[in-house]
Amino acid sequence: MRYSLSMLLWMLVTAAGLAGLLFAEARDNRRLAFACKPLASTGFLGAAVAAGAAETPYGRAILAALVLSWIGDVLLLSKRSGAFLGGLASFLLGHIAFGLAFVLRGTDRLWALAAVAILILPALAVDRWLRPHVPADMKLPVRAYIVVITGMLALAVGTWGAGASPLILAGALAFYLSDLSVARDRFIREAFVNRLWGLPLYYAAQLLLASTV
Repeated sequence: MRYSLSMLLWMLVTAAGLAGLLFAEARDNRRLAFACKPLASTGFLGAAVAAGAAETPYGRAILAALVLSWIGDVLLLSKRSGAFLGGLASFLLGHIAFGLAFVLRGTDRLWALAAVAILILPALAVDRWLRPHVPADMKLPVRAYIVVITGMLALAVGTWGAGASPLILAGALAFYLSDLSVARDRFIREAFVNRLWGLPLYYAAQLLLASTV
């Protein structure tokens, strides 16, 4: 796949913002984090637009998902439970938009159904892992999120099975895995190591998906 100069520059914006964000997280510098995270997320929006996201139904759905992700990123900068729930809702809608994009791109139903059958087990495992640690008022939203992101990944498998670029599946899988770091950091044990691997995986996922438009 060929990338335009403007798209590469936007990718560099994400890389620079990510580097600053990781530095801020390592130093627990909230002010720097509030500056760098929106910058990193703006980079994947710019990359999608530069790649021509507005020109096709698939691209517009991906762009909508990326915008919702940007909003979620900003909300998750706050430690307040209300902001976290808002971020969770924004990402949940974002995954629905990603799923819609994959349907618009074309999915193989057998591949998608097979993926659902396989992904039920890790979904149940994650729910059991988180259940003792999630506050009562967040249990239903967290479970809804697990269902939606599982469906998004299954649709990505179906799209790949229908002959789409493997970058779609790679991006969806990276996003799925990166959310485990968020869950561990929020509910199990807050630690920089969660963000050290989760944030690069998340931004790589968004850039991969942006590049498929």
